[in-house]
Amino acid sequence: MTGFTRSDTSIIGRWWWTIDRWTLLALGLLIGAGLLLTLAASPAVALRIGADSFHFVHRQSLFLAPSLLVMFVISLAPPLQVRRFAVLAFLGAYVLLVATLFLGAAIKGSTRWLVVGPLSIQPSEFIKPLFIVVSAWMLAERVRNPAFPGGKLSAALWAAVACPLILQPDFGQTLLITAVWCAQLFLAGLPMFVVMVLALAGLAGIVGGYFLLPHVASRIDRFISPESGDTFQIDKALSAFTTGGLWGRGPGEGVIKRILPDAHTDFIFAVAGEEFGTLACVVLVGLFAFVVLRGFARLLQETDPFVLLAGAGLLIQFGLQAVINIGVNLHLLPAKGMTLPFISYGGSSLMALAMGMGMVLALTRVRPGRPVTLGGQSL
Repeated sequence: MTGFTRSDTSIIGRWWWTIDRWTLLALGLLIGAGLLLTLAASPAVALRIGADSFHFVHRQSLFLAPSLLVMFVISLAPPLQVRRFAVLAFLGAYVLLVATLFLGAAIKGSTRWLVVGPLSIQPSEFIKPLFIVVSAWMLAERVRNPAFPGGKLSAALWAAVACPLILQPDFGQTLLITAVWCAQLFLAGLPMFVVMVLALAGLAGIVGGYFLLPHVASRIDRFISPESGDTFQIDKALSAFTTGGLWGRGPGEGVIKRILPDAHTDFIFAVAGEEFGTLACVVLVGLFAFVVLRGFARLLQETDPFVLLAGAGLLIQFGLQAVINIGVNLHLLPAKGMTLPFISYGGSSLMALAMGMGMVLALTRVRPGRPVTLGGQSL
């Protein structure tokens, strides 16, 4: 039972009956799991750096309410307002992204964070969903009007975003944004020849990164040939899954979090495997898959090219980011500092993901004259 009836014409009432409540539930479960795993993984890390044991838990909780509010407010918006918000927010995020090159704090060899008082902001987290929506707008205009240079404008936008990311350097985020952008180009109907050329250019970029960026070469070398360098974190992550088994060692009983410096961020999935077991990890993977597939199923009914391209791009980014983080934890991909959506600790990540999924919820809402169905059943 809910407090809203179908005859309720208030903003909240219309929102409740048009939003995809199953996706909303799955996102809520992921956010709850993230808080639980932050509580499990971060105290040991906090004590190691001399902070209060609940330092990271308090900081993550501080970002939770604003993030939920942002996701809710954005999900109220119609597609036109989503587009306008993305354009304006992109301009602000891009200024911050460029500012990191000159004013950012260097951490672990990269300049990705702007320190504002007690807060550290990572603009690249926000630029991802905003770039996806703005690019979708340009490509959608090309679909509506073939004479409009949407492809060229989108390419120029990608180059403008990729350059400061590479200079930070943040090769992983660059590859993620590039992969999503190429998927959008494919969905927008660009010739397969163009898509193949871009794919080859991406491969050339990876090769160039290997020869020009020592830290990229080191990660790839250690992935291909573990004996070529330090694989301590990966080895411990893999052992965590082994010792956790099917059911896990129990909440708070894990040992990997006492050893790994990134147990609460990059390797929080390994903490989940050790303390809660393989079944819990499968449930997490299932939730990520459900959000992505459910979103695509609703977008299949769309005729608005902007809604289709923006929604699909945001869902691909969400799913691909999860795949990369989990793949690194399982040693299926080279090491890359990328958060597990809604699970890893990080205020910028949490807020940016809430923004992105708020736009997904807004774009997949049932709109007047456009009922969405699955298997013949109205949603």
